[in-house]
Amino acid sequence: MRATRRTLALSLTVALISLPVAACSDDGGGGGGADASTVRFGYINDYNGASLLAIAEKQGLWKKAGLDAEISVFNNGPIQIQALGAGDLDFGYIGPGAMWLPASGKADVIAVNTLGYADRVIAQPGISSLAGLKGKKVGVPEGTSGDMALNLALQEEGMSIDDVEKVPMDPATIVSAFSSGQIDGAGLWYPMIDEIKAKVPDLEEVASTRDFEDSFFPNAFVAGTGVDPELSTKVIGVLQEANDWRFENPDEAVADTAAMLKLDEEKVKADAANQEVLATKDLVAKTEDGTVGDWLNDLAEFFVGTGQLDEAPDPAEYYLGDLYTKASAKSASRS
Repeated sequence: MRATRRTLALSLTVALISLPVAACSDDGGGGGGADASTVRFGYINDYNGASLLAIAEKQGLWKKAGLDAEISVFNNGPIQIQALGAGDLDFGYIGPGAMWLPASGKADVIAVNTLGYADRVIAQPGISSLAGLKGKKVGVPEGTSGDMALNLALQEEGMSIDDVEKVPMDPATIVSAFSSGQIDGAGLWYPMIDEIKAKVPDLEEVASTRDFEDSFFPNAFVAGTGVDPELSTKVIGVLQEANDWRFENPDEAVADTAAMLKLDEEKVKADAANQEVLATKDLVAKTEDGTVGDWLNDLAEFFVGTGQLDEAPDPAEYYLGDLYTKASAKSASRS
């Protein structure tokens, strides 16, 4: 984040929106009562949230690690953090906008997934700038990367959250509300924006995380704070192996993800283009040299400005970087 973001002072009431699990996998979803070899894993229905799980299943990586995975699909990251806290999940996936939750002690980050640039602030046709949303209704899934994108864009424009009428909504409700003209703008992400474009093809993109060239937006896999470190290390190993397969086989990764999500491959490919995939060895190096910690600290300082955090904690308190490097070393010793 640039220095101006660290001085952001917004009056923002933060509330998690309690949402139901959208759906579960055919193998039983994210309920309790799993045996010791079963991991209950949450994900979001897009390339970032699902690709490594699709690859792990297709390549038999869970079985190779002596694990079974029960996967459940959620609407966003914050409700997965809620499920982790309630003991209904062991692991989950979050975007950068939900990183304030691990930073506040609600979960542990076990692995960075990609650097994501899928978030936008969109507006109805004819509203060609962020300033055009002043005083208008803007839908946002609160505590998510859509929320983050809106706050970043407002700050960059010299505006505050008080300059718009922020309307907390879950992502699916934003799609219908924007499409029917009930809201004037939204902080949301691809591929959900594609669903809106199908109905409002001439909508305006008035801000994008792509605009912040000096900033990094890591999304990540998280574990409940009570999950056994040895289990986390095994799961990290699966994610690392799947990550490297994805890095080396991008087209096949898109195909596998599209098959899992039952989506058109071209749509998934377009979604994947909003992400920067890093090889595991690169993520290990960036963990060891403090780069990942810097990414997380910049986000935490931004969340202090939005009121979502009281202070920015040491990233080592919630990023299990030692387990990430340990899992990589174990994998290297076996190969």
